[in-house]
Amino acid sequence: MKIPDPHIIVIFGASGDLTKRKLIPAIYQLFVNNHLPAHFAILGTSRTLLTDDEFRQRITEFITFPEGPDLKFLSKIYYQTIDYDRNDDYISLKTRLNDLKINLNIPANYLFYLSTPPNLYDQIPEKLAFANLHLQSDGFKRLIIEKPFGNNLNSAISLNISLLKNYEENQIYRIDHYLGKETVQNLMVTRFANGIYEPVWNRNFISRVEITSAESLGVEGRGGYYDHSGAMRDMIQNHLLQMVGLVAMEPPVVIEANAIRHEVMKVFQSLRPIQPEDIANQVIRGQYTASTIKGIATAGYREEPGVDQLSHTETYVAMKFFIDNWRWAGVPFYIRTGKKLPTRVTEIVIEFKPAPHHLFVQDGRNQNAPNQLIIRIQPDEGLLLKFNVKEPGAGFKVNQVNMDFHYSELGNVQLPAAYERLILDCLSGDATLYSRGDTVEAAWTFIQPILDAWSNDPTIPIYGYPAGTWGPYESDGLLDGEMTWRYPCKNLSDDGLYCEL
Repeated sequence: MKIPDPHIIVIFGASGDLTKRKLIPAIYQLFVNNHLPAHFAILGTSRTLLTDDEFRQRITEFITFPEGPDLKFLSKIYYQTIDYDRNDDYISLKTRLNDLKINLNIPANYLFYLSTPPNLYDQIPEKLAFANLHLQSDGFKRLIIEKPFGNNLNSAISLNISLLKNYEENQIYRIDHYLGKETVQNLMVTRFANGIYEPVWNRNFISRVEITSAESLGVEGRGGYYDHSGAMRDMIQNHLLQMVGLVAMEPPVVIEANAIRHEVMKVFQSLRPIQPEDIANQVIRGQYTASTIKGIATAGYREEPGVDQLSHTETYVAMKFFIDNWRWAGVPFYIRTGKKLPTRVTEIVIEFKPAPHHLFVQDGRNQNAPNQLIIRIQPDEGLLLKFNVKEPGAGFKVNQVNMDFHYSELGNVQLPAAYERLILDCLSGDATLYSRGDTVEAAWTFIQPILDAWSNDPTIPIYGYPAGTWGPYESDGLLDGEMTWRYPCKNLSDDGLYCEL
């Protein structure tokens, strides 16, 4: 990996949970693995009153140092209290950055990471610009903005307009940690580096595409936040639609940020809008109810702290849609996500059309199970190909077998965490795995009519499903004919079972 130029990372919301759980540990791993330059610094900022030493002490409490606190790393960490509303505090921030720049021999390359509530996503960049901390005449100035990028289409458009008043698009990095996962990136290599896949990656050979992102956890104390968000905003609008874009895009001219993001945008522009009269049949929403999992009583969503007892917020969404372009015309895409499902798993299933001639028939039924390519994003990352072979013995009895690859088989190769890869890419100026403003708006354009219908049409049901199951059975009705969802397990090669129950 290319080592980025010397820099200072400024984390807004440095006393928050994301900084503790993801950001500082990710930067530390980059440091340990020698992916950062010799001259860099981290400046944490938040409203909490802390000194540099107090902030460093907090860091030792949530990073596991193998041999005691890493003093070399901790010496690169600083802290400054800030009131996000006060212009003067941003002038003080500029002064502190200038002092660090001089004392540590670092150029004015600044990465501003907004690990804050979404209502500050336009305010902080605007006040940074007030202090002229957006100007790039003396070094790069980049913003990383966490999701959600807007709460609906109008707010996403407004946020883009606000940011683009003071920043160029190439300074804005809208982060989606799903795109930082190694297996998501491997999707492009699987498609475009293998002659056996790309020629059949189209409507002539593929019968359907299925994407699942399941969580075994519930809202875990975040009921107050989640009840104003829901699975559609939390997962579909960003994570899953971005994966759809990578599955369905045309080959880019080069593996470069703009080329790839142009192709993803074309996919989003080709999404067939779901008409209001079809939403109830093409989009199934659900909410988990009380259940018993492994002998332990589990509360339903409406019983979670902070959740309205009459809440209609969805914890599960399954939907069917089409991409109206030459490659995918007529191929249904099925995506689903949910909380309190049997296992934690994210994967993409490419199902191929059956052989056109039914040679192998037994008891009047075709024995050929459809070939599938499963791209496992998490856990047990890897690839699984399901194909048919003859069972040993007399006759031609057909059985389906697996051929799989697991990243764990690479031995000493370590999969970098998503935030490690994405932070390093931003420091290097590579926006390939970040969402562009127009693609965010295009995703909202597709999703917004569904959200509007749910808000305005009380006849559209929300189905209950017992916690620990694969969602409401009504979602099976989305699939055509005798098809079923793939029911994945924690282990890539196991499927078809309720493995975690």
